[in-house]
Amino acid sequence: MRDAIRIIGIDPGLRRTGWGIVESLGNSLRFVASGTVRSDDKAALASRLCQLHDGLAEILHLHVPHEAAVEQTFVNKDASATLKLGQARGIAMLVPARAGLRVAEYAPNAVKKAVIGVGHGDKKQIHMMVRVLMPKATFEGDDAADALAIAICHAHHRQSVAYRVAALAD
Repeated sequence: MRDAIRIIGIDPGLRRTGWGIVESLGNSLRFVASGTVRSDDKAALASRLCQLHDGLAEILHLHVPHEAAVEQTFVNKDASATLKLGQARGIAMLVPARAGLRVAEYAPNAVKKAVIGVGHGDKKQIHMMVRVLMPKATFEGDDAADALAIAICHAHHRQSVAYRVAALAD
């Protein structure tokens, strides 16, 4: 009998970084926890990044996941906002990597396709399907729901050939 794999999904954002933790055993998923790490939007950028770092580090210490998945950044019209999101995403990747976790990355459309069956959908559809896939899941807001969707996506894709080959290379 295999052991369950605990996965943290992270939805990076400078104001709010969502996180969600699931356990995957075979084809079954179990909700563990979810939430949002917030930064003080009145603080300097470096301080905000530290707040995100410290909050995520505390979550990893508390829940001890085995693997991490982070949503890839999309480029929007505002270059400054894109850059800040990229910096928050860097923190979202750094914290689990520093904890020794393998960090997978997924495009937003891949996450939606894994959870709702199509690459385009709205937040309501993601919320509904997260609840269908894990009826005991609780989450406040879009960020935590999206993070759970990222974790679910990783649970579905973690056994792909490319991921297994990369794991062997470590």
